[in-house]
Amino acid sequence: MAADDKPENPWTDSAASTFDGKQYSQYFDPCQEAASKSLRCLHRNGGDREMCSDYFQAYRDCKKQWVRS
Repeated sequence: MAADDKPENPWTDSAASTFDGKQYSQYFDPCQEAASKSLRCLHRNGGDREMCSDYFQAYRDCKKQWVRS
């Protein structure tokens, strides 16, 4: 993975604000972008999970933060 391709933290202040302000009937997953990037990485690398470990870690970190809030 290139240095400029490093996944960023998807749980931003903006995502937290959107999640807190959503209606109860709305579904909002602040980690959806991280999940999509993980899947795209897998497709791009022929299913080689080792090539996508940074994306997987970013997704796990996001989910951990989301569950904690």
